Amino acid sequence: MERRNFLKQNILAGSGLIASTNLFASKSIVGKTVSSAPFQLNYAFHDGMFANLAGESFIDQIKFAHSVGFRSIEDNGMMDRTPEMQKKIGETLSSLGMSMGVFVINYDNWPLQVSLTNGSKEWREKFVKYCKQSVEVARRCNAKWMTVVPGNYDRKLSLDMQTANVIEALRPGVEVLEKNNLIMVLEPLSDTPELFLRNSTQTYAICKAIKSPACKILYDIYHMQRNEGNIIRQIDECWDEIAYLQIGDNPGRNEPGTGEINYKNVFKHIHQKGYKGILGMEHGIAGKGKIGEEALLKAYREVDNF
Repeated sequence: MERRNFLKQNILAGSGLIASTNLFASKSIVGKTVSSAPFQLNYAFHDGMFANLAGESFIDQIKFAHSVGFRSIEDNGMMDRTPEMQKKIGETLSSLGMSMGVFVINYDNWPLQVSLTNGSKEWREKFVKYCKQSVEVARRCNAKWMTVVPGNYDRKLSLDMQTANVIEALRPGVEVLEKNNLIMVLEPLSDTPELFLRNSTQTYAICKAIKSPACKILYDIYHMQRNEGNIIRQIDECWDEIAYLQIGDNPGRNEPGTGEINYKNVFKHIHQKGYKGILGMEHGIAGKGKIGEEALLKAYREVDNF
């Protein structure tokens, strides 16, 4: 399954859609009054997370999310949307004073068939092309960060040679983004052992080698809990190269409080470090329908209370 389709396929469950201006004005959902105050940290939701409470329209979900305290979105599949929709999302965010989080720089068969590890000239050229396309998308939706995954581990080459190939492949794309004041965030993943980039310190080393404000780390807490643990310690070690964080509890990859990660302590630590960036809600919802979405809101209010 393509990662950018993961959330929509796993969240759009249930029925009984609510979409009315009264809901947005009253901050009342299913007879319950919810806080409209902004959260202490800047959590970014995905399309589909409030489909039952606000309707299937992403624009309506953005308005609803703002009414219950969220100030950002992220959208892995933004590059697959029409230019008109990209612009409409950007205009909606601007009118509400909200921010656009990451979207994924598209590849052919992303992410499992990407080949920045093998030194291929063809893939280096493709990557630059996709970076240039992402600049136009970012302008329409007011984005700043683009997710990049180098691809699969190549068993024909040593780890050191693959690392060198990745650094050389990334540099021309980084130059494109740096000229446009945009940031590539490299994401180590746990989806499959076949992926090349799997650990935070490995990603840190690549960012240090590239040495650009346009190449930083996307630290996904869910993936790093699965691959390496020691979340707070690893965040501290890599802190000066982390530009973006994502969330998901483990096991299950659902909202905080559904798994083993002490998110209240993690968020308190991040807040105390002075983090002002976005934390993307890249996870599913444990419950179904409106009840599940209400539980999601409650979960974030609980872990944000530190």
